[in-house]
Parts: sequence; structure tokens; C-alpha cells
Amino acid sequence: MAGLSNRQTEILNIARASGRVIVEDLARRFEVSAQTIRKDLNDLCDQRSLTRIHGGAIIASGVENLAYEARRFVAADEKRAIGIAAAQRIPNGCSLFINIGTTTEEVASALTSHEDLLVITNNLNVAMLLYRHPRIEVIVAGGAVRRADGAVIGSTAIGLIGQFKVDYAIIGASAIDEEGALLDFDYREVQAAQAIIANARSVMLVADSTKLRRSAPVRIAHLSQIQTFVTDAPLPASLANICHTRGIEVVEAMEKLAADIEEAGEPASTVVRLK
Repeated sequence: MAGLSNRQTEILNIARASGRVIVEDLARRFEVSAQTIRKDLNDLCDQRSLTRIHGGAIIASGVENLAYEARRFVAADEKRAIGIAAAQRIPNGCSLFINIGTTTEEVASALTSHEDLLVITNNLNVAMLLYRHPRIEVIVAGGAVRRADGAVIGSTAIGLIGQFKVDYAIIGASAIDEEGALLDFDYREVQAAQAIIANARSVMLVADSTKLRRSAPVRIAHLSQIQTFVTDAPLPASLANICHTRGIEVVEAMEKLAADIEEAGEPASTVVRLK
């Protein structure tokens, strides 16, 4: 990319491969000061190649998503907390859709102690997490499997989703804009997500705050179409106002996790908060 130093080009390549870069790690790698690395990251952010996060940066993508495995490293602690908080709001003995995504997989991981669940999913990773549990019945949507992430997409999957009317839908999004649009990258994945929303009595969005700093080209839905938003941090004013006006319940997972730990007698400092 024009105008980048060799170091900045290498930093960008590292970010593309791993999903994120950390200031301290880069300073050690290139044997320069943290201040120098921060300037490099700021330059890359000015060119909209990266987006700053606390302590580093993530790839800024508008038309192409991060590699699925790389996305697991972005806001990993926050996603885990979101998964736990979301699962706590799912009662035993209910039916639910779980969509594709690294955050929805964290919800599935936190559901393994639930009983008498019926889970319909187009996410092979979710199916693998849940199918061994005797009190959870798993139905996998049929169709073509996307090799990159284990998503089942296409008309066959959408047709199966349409045969159910479930209690809850757990969905993710690649980006959320300031007007409340939920966005993604693959229109086939979006079609499945739209079918899931249409066939659930209550829709729960699970998305960490890095999604508020990204963009994506395909519209899934609007925030007003969901009932619960589980995230990791306070929402910006525009989204908070939409949620308040529409009566959407907002759960701040990191704050809730800290409160739960303190209630259990552990110091709140045991919770890692990455902002």
C-alpha cells in the first residue's frame, strides 16, 4: 500500500493473519518503542486499514470479513462474558435457533448445563459443542457447508428454518451502524439470519463493542427487530436511545460478570475488562 513503511506493511500483514495486533508485542518484535508503534497504528487507522482497540488494533474491513479463526482472538474475553450472560437468560425446556458466529458459539458453550433444550442451528461448530449432551436435542440445517467457518447456507437451510417457530433466536452481526442497522458480509448468510429472526418469538443479539466500529455491506435487520441486546460495554448514545425507545433490554456482560463474581465472594479484579 502506497505511503506505508516496511514496518507498517508488516504490521498490517500480521493483523490480517491474526485478527489483531498488540502494541507491546509489536514493540518487542520490531525492537522499537511503544510510542513508535502507536504512531504506526495511528497512521494505519488514518488510512482505514486498522481500527484501534485498547492496547492495539484490529483489521478494519468494510467488504471482506476477517478469517473465522482470526475472529476468535478479537475481544475473546468479552465474547466469553457475553456468551455466559446470554445463556443465563435462556430457560430450560425451550426451543432456540443459534446462528453462525464466534460469539453465538460462546453462547452454545455456556448452554451445556441446560436441560430439555431443542436447538436448531446452521452452525456446525454449535452442533459439535452441544450434540453430546443428553438433555439437549440438536437439529442441523441441511445444505452446502461453507468451508471457512462451518456455516450451512443456501435455500435448503432456509427451508428447514422456516419449518419451526421457536422461543428464542441467538444471532450475531459483523457490524452495527449508528442508525441501528445490523450488517454482515455474505448475503447468503444474511438470508439465513433473516429467516431465523422471522421464525422466533424473541430475538437476542449477541455482539461485542468492536462491532460498533466496523462496517459491512449487507443488511440483516434493524436493532428494533430484536428484544434483547447482550454486549460488553455501554452503548453509544444513538444506539442506547433506539434501545430505550423500542423497549429493548440491554445487558452489559462484563459488568454483570463482575457483579456475579463479587456476589460469589471473589474480588472483581479477577475479571479482565478489555475495552
